[in-house]
Amino acid sequence: MDQSSAQELIDSVVGLVSQWGLQVIGAIAVLIIGRWVAGKLKSGVAKALERGSVDATLIPFLSGLVYYAALAVVLIAVLGLFGIETTSLVAVLATAGLAVGLALQGTLSNFSSGVMLLLFRPFKVGNVVTAGGETGSVVEIGIFSTILKTPDNIQIIVPNSAIFGGTIKNISAYDTRRNDFVIGVSYDDDLAAVESVLQKICASDDRVLAEPAVTIAVAELADSSVNFVVRPWCAASDYWPLRFDLTRRFKEELEAAGCSIPYPQSDVHVIQQATDNAA
Repeated sequence: MDQSSAQELIDSVVGLVSQWGLQVIGAIAVLIIGRWVAGKLKSGVAKALERGSVDATLIPFLSGLVYYAALAVVLIAVLGLFGIETTSLVAVLATAGLAVGLALQGTLSNFSSGVMLLLFRPFKVGNVVTAGGETGSVVEIGIFSTILKTPDNIQIIVPNSAIFGGTIKNISAYDTRRNDFVIGVSYDDDLAAVESVLQKICASDDRVLAEPAVTIAVAELADSSVNFVVRPWCAASDYWPLRFDLTRRFKEELEAAGCSIPYPQSDVHVIQQATDNAA
């Protein structure tokens, strides 16, 4: 490369740097500062909503919308530094809208499902739900996904489309719940005595509600036992403690009353046929 060619190359590089260098540096600065400002806006909106006693279910969603809206403004500002007209940008986005929609079909589905979850409110933060094939307490309903926490403290992130597009079971929707027990006793036991013991156990526990009344009835004549159903109602917060305690008491007090809880068993009849020993 001769001296004149080298000088032309240097002049070209200097020209490009002088033309675009400041824009590139400015764009990087705007991106960094804009992202920081967007984060501050998100946390500020979240704190303001908390002070305003807004439902905790809405706070992550609304603050997330503010964050992404701020990032969109930052992106437009960066493009403006390079001389791109915003009207041209809108035209480009409109032209590419279909392609982007197809490429982000899953993401847009999650977003729209998140909006529908907040509109119809099938559950809120703190509820225990079975949704999207998972069970746990709701920690956060985000723009694209919902965060659940299992009883053994595992975080589960479920896409909103999987939740809204399926069956939702809200275990915490009501203040009371019904425990369903199946108690099997021997065919030799006095059924009236068994029912009396079961009734006494339920009546002696203060967590069992008087209304609705406890249901105790013979439900099935099974292969190895006579099965009673016992259905006491309690406060939702007492469901599991009551279930554990009553299960233990049913066994102990039925046995103390002379009743038995049989094991599954079968009667086997062996028929022996005489053999012909004749030669």
